[in-house]
Amino acid sequence: MSGESAASTPRQASRPSRSSYDAIVIGGGHNGLVCAAYLARAGRSVLLLERRHLLGGSAVSEEIYPGFIYSSCSYIVSLLRPQIVRELDLARHGLEIIPLESTFTPYPDGRSLARWSDPARTREEIRRFSARDADVYPEFGLAMGRLAHFAKNVVDVPAPDPASLDPRELLKLRRLGRTFLDFDGDLRWLNLKLMTMSATDFLSLWFENEQLMAPMSASGIIGTLLGVRSPGTAYVLLHHYMGEIDGAYRAWGFSRGGMGRISEAIGRAAEAHAAEIVTRAGVQRVLLRSGKARGVVLESGEELQARVVISALDPRRTFLQLVGEEHLDAEFVTAIRRFKLRGSSGKVNLALDRLPDFKARPGDGPHIRGDISIAPDFDYLERAYDQAKYGSFSERPFMNIVIPSLVDPSVAPPGKHVMSIFVQWAPYHLAEGAHTWPQRREAFADAVVSTLAEYCPGLPDAILHRQVLTPWDLEQEYGLSEGNIFHGELSMEQLLFLRPAAGWARYRTPIRNLWMCGSGTHPGGGVMGGPGELAAKTLLKAGEI
Repeated sequence: MSGESAASTPRQASRPSRSSYDAIVIGGGHNGLVCAAYLARAGRSVLLLERRHLLGGSAVSEEIYPGFIYSSCSYIVSLLRPQIVRELDLARHGLEIIPLESTFTPYPDGRSLARWSDPARTREEIRRFSARDADVYPEFGLAMGRLAHFAKNVVDVPAPDPASLDPRELLKLRRLGRTFLDFDGDLRWLNLKLMTMSATDFLSLWFENEQLMAPMSASGIIGTLLGVRSPGTAYVLLHHYMGEIDGAYRAWGFSRGGMGRISEAIGRAAEAHAAEIVTRAGVQRVLLRSGKARGVVLESGEELQARVVISALDPRRTFLQLVGEEHLDAEFVTAIRRFKLRGSSGKVNLALDRLPDFKARPGDGPHIRGDISIAPDFDYLERAYDQAKYGSFSERPFMNIVIPSLVDPSVAPPGKHVMSIFVQWAPYHLAEGAHTWPQRREAFADAVVSTLAEYCPGLPDAILHRQVLTPWDLEQEYGLSEGNIFHGELSMEQLLFLRPAAGWARYRTPIRNLWMCGSGTHPGGGVMGGPGELAAKTLLKAGEI
């Protein structure tokens, strides 16, 4: 694999310039980069170590087929916290977001539904399926926007600690409670229902038509081994209403040049404040002395010292591999082993020699310049989940598709296109064992392409190249344990003060001087940067470096 040209990437050293730092960050995903940038901005000496040849973790752009730039894993900008963009001045460092203007869903009977950034246009589309739903849709958006504003007060601060008697923690809980009580009664009940209901049941409180609800419900199962009818999936819907671009909620976008440009911009921001970044520098273990983290040992055997070590890796890799359970309390080890990963997603990226037609709405047009969902009804989605539940990938899966080359010609040669296909459900734990994924990889991709060809008949003949990433590949190549894209499921028992374990949700760990900043910590997954930002700010406030 080859990455972007060196001219477009942060300056990456071949080895550290010294042997001791204030902070060493393990992992060059976007959260690790954000953490390093904030610490360096505060004047600390920072070294970031990345195992792969390029930065970004799961937010990377890779030229795997000549002339075509794939956003290999993450593919849409939705949750990147606006204060990070502002405080790190990412626009100056090359970040450019192209707003995503539509969501298009084709159906097997030849009909289709597009939801636009223009509310009036969206209502007219929905009215073809249900006049009642068309009238209700704006009310739903308003209610979700208000709930997202409440959630912003949770995701943009460290998780509250309900077990603490510290007056400061009690005051934070009181403020949060008062914000909740400021809602009118109906919105308060709606928030409670959102926390406990399934995505389908929650949407059914508002709407009657499955052609509208099915693609909306699929947002509730991203990154979880659950179905749209599983209790608790409604909460994840809210994450998709917390996307914010230039102050507009429910806003998604493309990163010009691919998702790797986000990581590169953050890396350049970190280097602008004198942080050092070293790639091809895998960490073998955290260096422990007298029960404290004192640095790291690289895979090369080189030892590097630091006052603090911050891991951007998932909890399992951090504690069971880099630290070792022999250095941890047995109860904590049990909690980490019980932390649910259960990767359930795959990715297929295609290089195309022409733009394929969707038979429900043929030709080029604004409907395919946003995201495209294959989610015709609830039963389709639930049957796809059933296969995964019993240890097989879905033969007719839910897919979320984008063709970024339509709005960003830099990612493909003239007249050619890149198609990015996110696939749910593809369980890491196959019935035959996770180790059998390499033998099933092409069959998985065939199922994806053949299903999509039912809606887009010319697709197979247009394919020049395909990159196939199963959960096993996400683990092996990108370091995601069990292929979980969020470093752990976003289920209710793994959120807030329980992420990754009760009592350890504030970025500290049981090992003194070892901190965490990855998506396995609050506020969770997605390319938001929140864990990296909050970990750095919490560490600086603690005055330990």
